[in-house]
Amino acid sequence: MPEASLTIRSATPTDDELIAQHFYQMWRDNQVPTEQIRPDWQTVTLEFLATARDQLGYQGYIASLDAAMVGSVGCQLFSGLYPSLIHRDQRHYGYIWGVYVESAYRRQGIGRKLTEVAVEYLRSQHCTHAILHASPWGKPVYEQIGFIPSNEMRLEL
Repeated sequence: MPEASLTIRSATPTDDELIAQHFYQMWRDNQVPTEQIRPDWQTVTLEFLATARDQLGYQGYIASLDAAMVGSVGCQLFSGLYPSLIHRDQRHYGYIWGVYVESAYRRQGIGRKLTEVAVEYLRSQHCTHAILHASPWGKPVYEQIGFIPSNEMRLEL
């Protein structure tokens, strides 16, 4: 039997429901109880994708093994938490989110390849940095790619 062939392609709006499902499942796989997730999660995610595509240069990617769609990732320009006063050639961030690979296909390098494609897209958008928030399971993968743990500090309120 021939080995399955991995392909990664740009997502289109017709893939948004799959990306939304993967995003939801990512939270569930990270032990977030269903009662903590909004019941309208799919609508919220689909609306976000449409807005991000229109305003923030959003691009998603789909990983497939033969005919099975097994993973996805999204990336976009980071809109910021405060006004940006720094020249864009010095600080123009891109954000990677929703890196997801279905459980049966994990530990095969698919998440890494999805992340690398997202990084290349952000590079093509002239971003100076790529930012993401890593799960404990993803952190070693991202560090292997070259992501550096940051100084983000958090206070529970």
